[in-house]
Amino acid sequence: MGGIGERLEPIELPVLDLVLANPNHAVSTAQVFAGLGAIAPALRPEEPVPTVGADLLAWLRARDNDLEAPARRIAPVIGEVLATLGAQPGCRLARMSGSGATCFGVFDDEQAAARAARAMRQARPSWWVISTATRSA
Repeated sequence: MGGIGERLEPIELPVLDLVLANPNHAVSTAQVFAGLGAIAPALRPEEPVPTVGADLLAWLRARDNDLEAPARRIAPVIGEVLATLGAQPGCRLARMSGSGATCFGVFDDEQAAARAARAMRQARPSWWVISTATRSA
């Protein structure tokens, strides 16, 4: 995805084991973008998305979701979701997806993701939580 989401191109992703979590708190995309205000997202040179898992994680760690700060002002629980994901054993990276409130964690393997999802569902039964994975085409 490029620009402000208007440029979409398919990419090959490595298989990544994930947990998706949403605190069942609606976040208005329009409000999130309004909260971004006049602050323009930092432009980065376009570079190809890595297709190897470890390289992709490093690439993602070097980037932020510009919408996270305004989304967290609207729904502070997003911070709790990210902290909970990041605290799970085997979580390599936790980020908010899009304009929120769904967040994702990248895990060491399928078993770690499944254990984390079970633990999170038990600890936060009101949240929607699922383990899944990216799949190559």
